[in-house]
Amino acid sequence: MARIVICEFMDERAVAQLSARHDVLYDPQLQKEPFRLLEEASTCDVLIVRNLTQVRGELLSGMARCKVVGRLGVGLDNIDVSGCEAKSIKVIPATGANALSVAEYVIASAMMLLRGAYTSTSAVIAGKWPRAALSNGRETSGKTLGIIGFGSIGQLVARMANGLGMKVIAFDALLDASTPVFGQNGSTCANLQQVITQSDVVTLHVPLVDGTRGLFNADRIASMKPGAVLINTSRGHIVDVVALASALKSGHLGGAALDVFDAEPMPASACFEDCPNLLLTPHISGVSAESNERVSFMIAQKVLESLG
Repeated sequence: MARIVICEFMDERAVAQLSARHDVLYDPQLQKEPFRLLEEASTCDVLIVRNLTQVRGELLSGMARCKVVGRLGVGLDNIDVSGCEAKSIKVIPATGANALSVAEYVIASAMMLLRGAYTSTSAVIAGKWPRAALSNGRETSGKTLGIIGFGSIGQLVARMANGLGMKVIAFDALLDASTPVFGQNGSTCANLQQVITQSDVVTLHVPLVDGTRGLFNADRIASMKPGAVLINTSRGHIVDVVALASALKSGHLGGAALDVFDAEPMPASACFEDCPNLLLTPHISGVSAESNERVSFMIAQKVLESLG
């Protein structure tokens, strides 16, 4: 019987599936107690995390028995993958399990920001009638969606956008125009500059690595189409938020949705004060009732298979 430590939230039915065969400690608040986490992880065979637990440094060094790290999500920037490999620890992400949730978030955000008509509830309740001010919203159909990072999530976003009548162009540093996934998903392969300068909506689906850190700096934001919308559901540190806020306030950009931040929770930020057409959400694009179930059961099953 293996010892499994789960230190962030997981569907309790998936936890029960693991508990039926192994010794499980499930405490979704454990990642907030670093000393206790160190103690519990030192005797675990499996550690299951989301994105808050940093599996590196002292924690990784102390995981003397661990053979598997399960990631309830897909991003691995909170896990020292090479360090795990050096200790013969298998890292298992929930690849594809939350793609639908992220893709729906992207499409919904794009539609809301292009139309710009969904913040008038309080004004209408107060007896105001901002009809003229809200009559210049833009339709989604016919607009160009630019996708940067064309993995499973980017491809699903493309298919949804096709259904809305959008033109889709995509860039992925690891793919070229001959790659079949472009045609299969109703999209056209483009270079990075084309995606940035030609798109009405740009959505980011890249990991945080040296090549993507600061990818959307002030110059790239300035080169976006006037009135364009930027959506980031990938990772913080990829978008220069000060430059983004400035572009929103100046009217160069028509909107932005950020679900990820350089530090999470994001500290109070003066740069976002009075920003128009801005959606900020607390890293929940990939988290829904359904996706949490899919992610949790996928990891539970893969952990059980790894343990034999």
